[in-house]
Amino acid sequence: MTVAASRKPTTDYLDAIAHLPEGGTLIFHHVPWAAYEALLNDLGAGYKARISYDLGRLEVNMPTAIHERWKAFLARLMSLLTDELGLDLEDLGSTTYKFEDWAAGLEPDECFYIANVASILGIKRFDPQTPPPPPDIAVEVDITSESLGRFATYAKLGVPEIWRCDEGQLQIYHLTEAGYVEAERSLTFPFLTGAILFEYLERSLTEGQSATLRAFRQWVQTQPTTRQ
Repeated sequence: MTVAASRKPTTDYLDAIAHLPEGGTLIFHHVPWAAYEALLNDLGAGYKARISYDLGRLEVNMPTAIHERWKAFLARLMSLLTDELGLDLEDLGSTTYKFEDWAAGLEPDECFYIANVASILGIKRFDPQTPPPPPDIAVEVDITSESLGRFATYAKLGVPEIWRCDEGQLQIYHLTEAGYVEAERSLTFPFLTGAILFEYLERSLTEGQSATLRAFRQWVQTQPTTRQ
């Protein structure tokens, strides 16, 4: 369900979000940057909705159970993968990435720092006067929303790789000078394809997350681990 609203008073945003059902989407137009920042501040920490902003367009999505299940599984998968390969990992989950000069902000479903870990160590809050440090991989689970419209903001942020999945596939995108292009394999993990990731996502639904992670660990141990 998608509801579009125009020039909605700032005081009504919280009430509208509070009544948004799972799987629902709200879109507000002509929203000033100050109103977007005020909304994030009023929501506080730990809110469930996913909020993005682009040049006055404010979009609010309320995730479903399968959305949360898959995002959580991909985070566990990433933890296992980096542990097996002896790589550092910082998982910032659905951290808000915004910068006023871009007039844009978003919240990935998950985001991971691997090669770029050093850029966030010791940081409790991003400096609002500078662009936030980009994660190596951002995850978008497109069950209740469409993330392709947010790719331009990801490009401004400089995220080199996006994993985008829906109920039928997982696609990997690499950032190029022309924007994001779909690729078969991960930049960070060259032996990993979107098809393999989606296979284990589907298995997690029928076999359970723990059993699927054990199977994934065994598969990873058979793969070449040289990063290119």
